[in-house]
Amino acid sequence: MYRRTAAITALVPPEAIYVSGWRALDINNGIPASRTHPRSKLCAWTASWREAILNGEIRPDALIVVAGGDCHNALADGQVAARNVPVAHFFFYPFDGDTGYLKEQLGALEGFLRGGTGEKGGHKGEKGGRHNRILSDISEAKKLGMELDRARSEGNADPERTFKTLISFSDLEGSPSGFKERVKRTLNTETRKGRQLERAKMARIALIGVPPIYRDFHRVCADAGLHVVFDELPYEFLRLGGGNIDELARSYSTYSFARPVEFRLKALKHELKKRRIDGIVHYTQFTCHHILEDGLFRQELDWPMLTVQGDLPGETPAQIRLRLEAFGELLGTHRRRGV
Repeated sequence: MYRRTAAITALVPPEAIYVSGWRALDINNGIPASRTHPRSKLCAWTASWREAILNGEIRPDALIVVAGGDCHNALADGQVAARNVPVAHFFFYPFDGDTGYLKEQLGALEGFLRGGTGEKGGHKGEKGGRHNRILSDISEAKKLGMELDRARSEGNADPERTFKTLISFSDLEGSPSGFKERVKRTLNTETRKGRQLERAKMARIALIGVPPIYRDFHRVCADAGLHVVFDELPYEFLRLGGGNIDELARSYSTYSFARPVEFRLKALKHELKKRRIDGIVHYTQFTCHHILEDGLFRQELDWPMLTVQGDLPGETPAQIRLRLEAFGELLGTHRRRGV
C-alpha cells in the first residue's frame, strides 16, 4: 500500500504522511539498539542516524527534517544526511502555537509528499474512503495507547514493554492498521499479567525529557525499585491527532516540546499531579539544549528529582545504575515515612 518511505528526524504528524500515500519511519527509534558510534558528533542521537543514512544503512525515499520541535541538533545533522537521500523537506513548528502557520506547514508537507507518489490518480471517493480508514486506524490506535498508558499508571502493565509500544506512535511502525492491532494485543496481554502488588511497593516516578538513549533504561529503573508511570515525550505522541488538516493544526500546535518551556511546565504539572508520583527522573542528552531546562524544572516541579545525562547508545552505564538505585532507596524511605 505504501510504496515509499519518509524518514522523520523528530515528530511530524504521522496522519499527514500516511494519507499522502507514504510510510513514516522515525529514524530515532532504532538508535538505542544501534552499535554505530558516530565519528564526529554533538548529540549521539542525531549523529547516529546521520551516519546510518550516509553509510546506506537507512535508505529512505525522502527525509523530513524538523526545525523547531523536540530537537534542534536535527537541523544541522539533517542537512548533512539529506545529501544521501533523493529528496528532503523541512518542517517547522510555530513557537507561539500559531495554528494558521502550522496549517500552512502541513499543506506544504502534503504537497511535497503527493508530488512524489501516485496520489494524483484514482477516484476521489476511493481516496476519500482510504484516507478516512487510515485516520480512523490512527485515532483508534491512539485511544488504545491511552488505555495502555493508563494501565501502566495503575500498575497493570510493564513499564518497559509499555514504553516500547508508546514510543512507536511517532511512526506507527510503518502501518496504521497493523500497529493498531499490535497495540490491542499488547494491551490485552499486559492487563492479564497482574503484577499490581509487586509494583505497588515501588516508588512511582515520571520520566521527563527526551527518551533515554539506553535501551534497557526502564528495566534498570524497575530493578532500582522505580516504577515509571509516565514518559513525557511518548505521551505527546499519543495525545495529538485529528481527522483533517484544521484539526491536526489545532492539535499539533500544542505540541509542548515545540512551545516555550512555561507551556511545557503547565502540561507537566497537570499530568504529574494526576499520576500521584513520588519523584521525577529528568533524562538529558549530552549537548542537547533541553539540558538548560533542568534548573527551571527543579524550581517549578515540587517533587524529588534526579537528573541523569546520557551520551552514546547501548546499555545503561554502571554509574547511572548506581544513581538510580540511590534515588530508589531515597524515595522508598520517603514512602515508608509517609513523606
